[in-house]
Amino acid sequence: MTNVEDEKDILALDGETIENHMAEEDIKPVRKLDFSLTDPKERNELVKLIIDETPPEQLTPRYLEILADYIIFAMDKEERKQKKILTDNRMITVNKRETSFQGLACQLENGEDGIYNMIANDKNIIFTPKISITQEDIDSIPALKELREAISVVEEQEKRAMGKKKYLLKKQLIEMRQDQYVIKNSARQPMCFINGTKSFSGLNMNEHVTITEDGQVKSDGIITLFDPKHVSALLCNYSRLKEDSYGKFWSDSYFMMEDLDNLIEKTLKDKYPLYYDLLIYKIDGKQNVEIQQLLYEKHGIKHSVEYISSLWRNKIPKLLAEQAQDDYLIWHYTMVEKGKWKRCSRCGQIKLAHNRFFSKNKTSKDGYYSICKECRNKKKG
Repeated sequence: MTNVEDEKDILALDGETIENHMAEEDIKPVRKLDFSLTDPKERNELVKLIIDETPPEQLTPRYLEILADYIIFAMDKEERKQKKILTDNRMITVNKRETSFQGLACQLENGEDGIYNMIANDKNIIFTPKISITQEDIDSIPALKELREAISVVEEQEKRAMGKKKYLLKKQLIEMRQDQYVIKNSARQPMCFINGTKSFSGLNMNEHVTITEDGQVKSDGIITLFDPKHVSALLCNYSRLKEDSYGKFWSDSYFMMEDLDNLIEKTLKDKYPLYYDLLIYKIDGKQNVEIQQLLYEKHGIKHSVEYISSLWRNKIPKLLAEQAQDDYLIWHYTMVEKGKWKRCSRCGQIKLAHNRFFSKNKTSKDGYYSICKECRNKKKG
């Protein structure tokens, strides 16, 4: 486990580390690297001079790698993140992440979708939770308090040290700071949820719904059909949730699943028949490869398995959530508050004069285009 302080310590060692590598490889540069330069551009100019002055036979792959490290180490943390440079420290996190989610996904026959039956709507539930050392931890765990005091002593020694001794002390500090988390984990085992839907039928799903200034429908409920992420979680666990809520007419979960069923029929069955069939196949537990063939046979369209997964996890939940918002707005401006309505000049349908149904137009009297969004999108298509 590493933290920001650890990474700063590692970056501070770039001079000694690079020089040690050059000594190990028996590299004798024509011009020495100047580690007092902190700007990447200045280091880059120096590297250009070194390359120009060094005979080609001495520019070995290892030497060029060392020169590249010399420039990279001058970049700050945020710049390295933006350029997606994988330092040793960052690779630890990447490898851990791949092991916890991507690595697990590739081991399952059904890929990423196979994992969502084990977790709720957040990948990070099976990832190691973020751990921090608090003052309460230090006060209540004697071993951690002793280690903290030892770290303070070594920090003072490191400030006064020079050369190789400073390098060794910094390495020691990194290891000691990592040991803090080992001690805390052994004293207080971190808690991770692995099944967020076990008591679904017992959840209280009361919610307060508001409409924002830009016309978005927001809910403070623990689960809402207005949120694509929530819809995605419900779909990925559909069979289990439907079974859990079946016949429990007194529970919120029963009506949540009924509303979801009605929403699916209204949104997908006629307008998006391919998406509707895909959803049914996924709920039935079919694999993406099998779904790919079934959709091709029925609709004559062959999507990649990756695209099928994207439709299932992103596109379909988004369509359902948008339809749920539209339905709520129509209900609200019909039953609760008097809304303004207008007829689309193309399809002739009367729709709510709202930015979810008509695009805004400052030049018109009512502030909206005369053609509804649905017709405008068909025209573009």
